Amino acid sequence: EHFLENTNPAPTPTQSIRLTSQSFQTEVAKSLFSTSMAQKMASAFAKVAGRPTWQQSMLRIKDPKKSIPFYTDIMGMTIIDTLDFPQWNFKLWFLTTLPKGETYDLTPGTKEAHDYMWSIEGTALELTWNYGTEKDPSKKYHPGNQEKDGFGHIAFNTDDVYAATDKLEKAGVTFKKKPDEGRMKGLAFAYDPDGYWVEICKRGEANKIPNYFNFSQTMMRIKDPSKSIPFYEAFGMTVVLAKDYGSFSNYFLASSSNVDSNVDYSSLSDDERKAKLSMMFGPILELTHNHGTEKDDDFKHNNGNEDGREGFGHIGFLVDDVYAACDKIREMGYGFRKEPDGGSMKGLAFAYDPDGYSLEIIKRGGIEFGDKRVESS
Repeated sequence: EHFLENTNPAPTPTQSIRLTSQSFQTEVAKSLFSTSMAQKMASAFAKVAGRPTWQQSMLRIKDPKKSIPFYTDIMGMTIIDTLDFPQWNFKLWFLTTLPKGETYDLTPGTKEAHDYMWSIEGTALELTWNYGTEKDPSKKYHPGNQEKDGFGHIAFNTDDVYAATDKLEKAGVTFKKKPDEGRMKGLAFAYDPDGYWVEICKRGEANKIPNYFNFSQTMMRIKDPSKSIPFYEAFGMTVVLAKDYGSFSNYFLASSSNVDSNVDYSSLSDDERKAKLSMMFGPILELTHNHGTEKDDDFKHNNGNEDGREGFGHIGFLVDDVYAACDKIREMGYGFRKEPDGGSMKGLAFAYDPDGYSLEIIKRGGIEFGDKRVESS
């Protein structure tokens, strides 16, 4: 994590985006996709320059010999690239769900794999390993889901959650929740080797996506949707579905590469939006709002990078020009963990969102990272 040297603490936002007619929550609960709501949120921030696309979600792992087989052999992901930094004692793996039958013949760590990785339209799971953690019996990453934790889980979709649960159990995977446990029937939460929660969700239609599993979401808790939703819409994301559950609401956002530009999601029924969401091949960003947190000036979610609570690290976006994108991001007023010219890695930025989560801003096509390259075969 040497990229982050000379970084700045999360500032208090200098701008507050609040809706002035009805409260945001009441309006959304009554009319989740009203035209007036869409217009209000669209006008909140100027779009970030350079066609931003959601490209990664990062988790820290203790032992790659456990985590990599879990995500590849069990969850069906493909390693599309690696970045190895022996000079700084850490290595990154990038994995994604490729369409079944698609052959990936690039060697991770090569220039060719780098070119592919930093140009993808989809979203990868980045696993960060700091050398030697696997040898430390006391080392444990924080998986989230304790008091005030922001990160919740990642998820995979499948045709049959019950059959998938049996399959995972036979592979030695343990569970936080099985499909018939708790109030929410038909979905499960498995544990990965570091204790991160992995939700197993049912697709809307069986036999349409041939992959047994596809990487389908990253969930983060937010304090105030009237700030967070416009922020992520400025990054080109679309609210495909919003759901009010009484004490909390979920907002499901898809990156531009994962939505059908010919579909007006605001015109669809709740069931139609849910069906389209469940059949998306690429992941969505689930933002969970526990009602009332927006009224507590002192409330703040843990973002996964605090000392002693490290686990989830960040999400990342590709843009055409990091400097131009950061000029627009700067106008939103939430600050930067690392400016594009800060630290030793020039041309790479980490911005803060309204809750203090880190967003990596990366040039489409990549930059010279200084990693130990693998020679092309």
